[in-house]
Amino acid sequence: MDTVSMVDFRRDAEAIIRKAQQGKRMILTYRGKPVMRLEPIPAKKPAKDDPFYTLGQMADSAGPDSTGQSLTNDQMDKIIYGQ
Repeated sequence: MDTVSMVDFRRDAEAIIRKAQQGKRMILTYRGKPVMRLEPIPAKKPAKDDPFYTLGQMADSAGPDSTGQSLTNDQMDKIIYGQ
């Protein structure tokens, strides 16, 4: 990920914003230290049936299979992304 200094941002904010609009993610630095992430905001809203919205159900203490066991990251990826 590219970095952008505060000085560069002040000097050419419009060009940096255009990069973000084109999908570029950047880290803004202040006095050489990273302080914030600059990234585009997705224009499209996620669908209501997006698996992300079921994460709360997966986090239930009983779990989706009622075994009471926590899901691994791989198990959650399979449920969410079908991998």
